Amino acid sequence: MPKSLSIIAAERIEKVIFLIRGQKVILDRDLANLYGVETRVLNQAVRRNRDRFPDDFMFSLTREEIRNLSQIVISSGIKHAPNVFAFTEQGVAMLSSVLNSKRAIEVNILIMRAFVRLREALMSSKEFSQRLDELEKRIASQDESIRTLFQAIRQLMAPAERPTKKIGFQLRERRAAYGRR
Repeated sequence: MPKSLSIIAAERIEKVIFLIRGQKVILDRDLANLYGVETRVLNQAVRRNRDRFPDDFMFSLTREEIRNLSQIVISSGIKHAPNVFAFTEQGVAMLSSVLNSKRAIEVNILIMRAFVRLREALMSSKEFSQRLDELEKRIASQDESIRTLFQAIRQLMAPAERPTKKIGFQLRERRAAYGRR
């Protein structure tokens, strides 16, 4: 794979994957940019092959979704675009059969790898969160035992109380010495 495409993957692909409607997607503008074609050319190819792109592969964004994205995305003209398509991972895979160029195939491979990396990162994050929850529960159940242990240690550390010896003449002792009561 050419070095220039690996630079694209490392620096740009993961930045253009968004979570919309609970799915990880890439916008048509960002895909066109990665493929090195105009957005309208990409969308024309998709429209000519609409039967290859069911709703779980690609969907059109609502005006509200476009407005929300325009606040996040620095993509010029997205706010005024009449239609913006969002492609899921399966939709991006299907694009390689619609856009029949060597670059499109290479970019698709990089995009698929980016989706896999994101999925793996998400899974490891969930595993870490799960382990943290388990540890927290284990520690919570040990709280009372730990408090009891600390109380025992503090008692052992406290200086022993010794009876204080009275200084001076003791009347009881004197009477006992002389046999008086």
